[in-house]
Amino acid sequence: MDNYTLTLQNLTKSFGRRLIFKDINAEFKSGNIYGFAGSNGSGKSTLAKIVAGVISPTSGKVNHAQNGIVINSDNLHEHLGFVSPYLILYDEFSAEENILHFLKIRGLTADKEKLNSLFNDFNLYDRRTDLLKGYSSGMKQRIKFIFALVHNPSLLVFDEPTSNLDIKGKDTVYKIVEQESKEKLVILASNEESDLSLCSETIYVENFKQLEISKR
Repeated sequence: MDNYTLTLQNLTKSFGRRLIFKDINAEFKSGNIYGFAGSNGSGKSTLAKIVAGVISPTSGKVNHAQNGIVINSDNLHEHLGFVSPYLILYDEFSAEENILHFLKIRGLTADKEKLNSLFNDFNLYDRRTDLLKGYSSGMKQRIKFIFALVHNPSLLVFDEPTSNLDIKGKDTVYKIVEQESKEKLVILASNEESDLSLCSETIYVENFKQLEISKR
């Protein structure tokens, strides 16, 4: 098992005068699935972005470590697989070209056998050379999972993971999440009960708005 640890210390985020959350303290370890939950606009996606290094907190710290060795933020992408609605794919590229292009940008090498296996898992092998402009929204969502998993990362952060997926697509994602969590650290940011039911522990972001409460 990957000995991956993620620690949040007094994590606080505001946009201008609007508090999103304040003083979140938590520790997450590999071999588990954790949830970030809340209604739309509650801040769960913001928390996922901070954990993934996409944006910075207003205050507090996010510490990543593997086997007791701290991971530098510049190298986090090597250890991270990230899925979110706001990731951009190129419609003029094929599915395979999209993945190879983004891996190259991030300085990662593609394992062709692993890539083909993931295309099979997500029922897209026969469509891997088709341009994305012919893909449905659900197919594009599955491509994001392939990109997140292809370099075998130790930390998986999935924001709204089953967005745009049909029942079969959701079942595929749930199966893979449970498989990956046996060795890795998995975080699901969602307000879907079926997503959160996979989690052993869940942070409800709306519980961390002390400043707003004190002003009432």
